[in-house]
Amino acid sequence: MPERNVDFGRFGARGIKGSDAVARKLDELAGGIATPVTAKRGLMARLHYLTKTDHSRTAAREAGLTVTDRTLKAWLEGKRRPSKGSLERIDAAYRAVRRRNVARHLLGRLNRDGRGTRVEIHPLNQSQVARPLQRVVEYRTVNVRRWDRIVGAWAAGDHQGLDETWTTDVLPDLGSQWGAYEYCTSVGFAA
Repeated sequence: MPERNVDFGRFGARGIKGSDAVARKLDELAGGIATPVTAKRGLMARLHYLTKTDHSRTAAREAGLTVTDRTLKAWLEGKRRPSKGSLERIDAAYRAVRRRNVARHLLGRLNRDGRGTRVEIHPLNQSQVARPLQRVVEYRTVNVRRWDRIVGAWAAGDHQGLDETWTTDVLPDLGSQWGAYEYCTSVGFAA
């Protein structure tokens, strides 16, 4: 694509990929357990979420939590504490399972029977760019009507697919200067 940024930040601009901002906002909307996994309460809440039903246990295994039932039982009873690597795998499995569980509900709220959701894109930060090299990039809004591919890539943890969908399906709706919004400070929407 001709508008894609090849060397972002070369002159001092700061920001994140718009697709990463969308993923963060979707994670925020998905909600979940606020207590960190390193605290006993957060660990137990995640373990109960991942082991409550046979379906959730299967999803946890698919998400990368591959420990024996004996180890899992010891963790739940408090007889053993997971290692740092295991804590990271538990948290990653929890986020992956949570995403899959709320994706359908979130998709319905974002699509709103074809009406879509208004998305606010806040431009990149050019405060560190030399004045002659700065360009006018204003705050923009766009109504996204088709969230299926975006939420599907987010739920699957496919960062590349999410970036591709965001860049090819949503940003061109901004008009001829859509490439200026590939990187931004934040993306906001509600569901």
